[in-house]
Amino acid sequence: MTHATRRTFLRDSLILSTGGLAGGWLCGNMSPTSAFPSAATLAVDAEANLKRLGITLPPPPKPVAVYVPAVVTGNLLFTSGHGPRTVEGKLLQGKVGDTMTLAQGQAAARIVGLNVLSSIRATVGSLNRVARLVKVLGMVNATADFAQHPQVINGFSQLMVQVFGEQHGKGARSAVGMGSLPSNIPVEIEAIFELRT
Repeated sequence: MTHATRRTFLRDSLILSTGGLAGGWLCGNMSPTSAFPSAATLAVDAEANLKRLGITLPPPPKPVAVYVPAVVTGNLLFTSGHGPRTVEGKLLQGKVGDTMTLAQGQAAARIVGLNVLSSIRATVGSLNRVARLVKVLGMVNATADFAQHPQVINGFSQLMVQVFGEQHGKGARSAVGMGSLPSNIPVEIEAIFELRT
């Protein structure tokens, strides 16, 4: 078998074994990205996941100053900084490394996540409108010597993965320490989400 014949054989085998996708790339009539759906087209039933987890969202938080909880522009949803308000309406307070442990900080970050989800639902009608989490900024009210800010914000991030799935629930992220936060809350988080169009 000549080199040219072998190359043709391999190309044709690849077309048959992959339903034509790889062959389309080789022949130049299909781009690699057109063969696979984007994050915006892959369906994740976030509302069903929430129900399966037995999670009840708190009421959508009301602004305490001059802002709105979330803004949609184009196919992006930006949330304002959210704090940890429980389903009963109690605002958690404390400083991680002083009056709160790491585990308590993580629990507070998860509650912040519930509030963010509540704002998303109130803004666009359903969590199923979310294609993926894009970016998170997590702020931790902590002592100067506390160094586990990322572990605290994991409480939020793990919830996003549970609700939106491993692929769509992880985004870019920053976790930083603060000397104080409004109303002495332990965690404040803002995030950006891509929406399905």
